[in-house]
Amino acid sequence: MLKIMIRYSLVCSNAHEFEGWFRSSEDFDVQSSAGLCACPDCGSTSVAKALMRPNVTTSEMRAVAPVVAEDKPSVTVPPEAREFLEKLKEIKAALLDGSENVGKRFAEEARRIHFGEAPIRAVHGEATEEDARALMEEGVDILPLPVLPGERN
Repeated sequence: MLKIMIRYSLVCSNAHEFEGWFRSSEDFDVQSSAGLCACPDCGSTSVAKALMRPNVTTSEMRAVAPVVAEDKPSVTVPPEAREFLEKLKEIKAALLDGSENVGKRFAEEARRIHFGEAPIRAVHGEATEEDARALMEEGVDILPLPVLPGERN
């Protein structure tokens, strides 16, 4: 299954501009209101969507940096983003290292751990947007992880 990500141009309260990737506008709203969107320059969590310029991919850009996942449309990644993506992959791998995959039981298991009904341990899995929002409202610490280019969904 192909998951589509939306790239937003963002701006913090200190006028620093940066980009963020989200599954939907609602995901941005949830993460922003929970303080999970932070400016990479100053750390401010007061972040808003900025006006976006159209994304036009030239044949020159495609020739320089094509990234093709099997059974999926090709995606162009600018050369300067490759190092950033590799670092994100390393960070995600480190977060998942030693973490138990509880699959679709993530929300249930995260609650059990939070309320002391299950042993404290790192878990990861799948949660609906509604479940993630409810967990955050209940004070359960969760960290949504991005689906990165080249990962199978």
